[in-house]
Amino acid sequence: MNTVLLPQDSVGVVSEQRAQFDVPLHLSSGGVLPRFELAYETYGTLNAARSNAVLVPHALNASHHVAGVYAHTPQNVGWWDNMVGPGKPLDTRRFFVIGVNNLGGCHGSTGPISMHPSSGQPWGGDFPVVTVEDWVAAQARLADFLGIDCFAAVMGGSLGAMQALQWTLSFPQRVRHALVIAATPQLSAQNIAFNEVARQAIVTDPDFHGGHYYAHGVVPRRGLRLARMIGHITYLSDDAMMEKFGRVLRRGTPGYDFDIDFEVESYLRHQGDKFAGVFDANTYLRITKALDYFDPAAAHGGDLTAALAPSRANFFVASFTSDWRFAPSRSREIVRALLDNRRAVSYLEIDAPHGHDAFLMDDPRYLGAVRAYFENIAL
Repeated sequence: MNTVLLPQDSVGVVSEQRAQFDVPLHLSSGGVLPRFELAYETYGTLNAARSNAVLVPHALNASHHVAGVYAHTPQNVGWWDNMVGPGKPLDTRRFFVIGVNNLGGCHGSTGPISMHPSSGQPWGGDFPVVTVEDWVAAQARLADFLGIDCFAAVMGGSLGAMQALQWTLSFPQRVRHALVIAATPQLSAQNIAFNEVARQAIVTDPDFHGGHYYAHGVVPRRGLRLARMIGHITYLSDDAMMEKFGRVLRRGTPGYDFDIDFEVESYLRHQGDKFAGVFDANTYLRITKALDYFDPAAAHGGDLTAALAPSRANFFVASFTSDWRFAPSRSREIVRALLDNRRAVSYLEIDAPHGHDAFLMDDPRYLGAVRAYFENIAL
């Protein structure tokens, strides 16, 4: 067996854990999950006072594998490994960090690929649509299971940030700090449009079969591939794509055909193929719908200040100038509403070229600010 050599600031070799819940979960849609399971990972040690726990919800295509590696696949590094670990901004020598795969996911938690308790067949297209509020409710069950009454912090980027914000509204007494990074208080019409085009690519794939493609032994790979390509374009800025790919021709000269000409085409096809091989189309549909539905202000006549009034946490909000999908102006809406409610808010706007995916990058200003914030969280 080969020895896995890891840097000293890695959490090391990690393993997935499962928590089973047999009390029904009532969903925002009116549906009910009679029982469910959540896959999760933990890093660091829960202190005696159980006051150092940090929850890290994931963004659209990620999972509970936040940091470290698996023994059998050491190349599978956690998606926020540059953020979480001993000596890293979210320091696991001080904090007990929890990553969780959301309901409806395809990485171990109960979702469309899970067996329906009545039929014994996969839920498939019958799995209910879930919302950010439903995810947070399920995560609260996990906190109960782990004996955590109050999180030191809930931290997320993008869709994970929406969950962090929702935690402060659904369970204001159970979170002391919220780190809301590359977020928006609700999707714009343009963002909903991008998600709908991606969903249409999936549901119109001949292999979709109304979401019951498992029974047919097929996968709507073409639709999922296109959905990923569409999404990936929105995660990067124009400058980042130009710097990375430019107008470089793969064959040196135009092919005058419809094969790959430009490097960026090759990149998008590679990303689409890779994603279609590991992600579930039914999960993609449900996660994008959860994004569309998130809108805390909707129940308050569009008044975000009123919507955020229940929050009691202190906040760290960060945005990136080149993020055209969730622009800094949307983060500033959150900041203003929190300040109107006299919440303590630290706001950081980073001039970074990476687009929406900047929250995953190694920008020293960004990582340094997160580090400083966590260092000032009293335990």
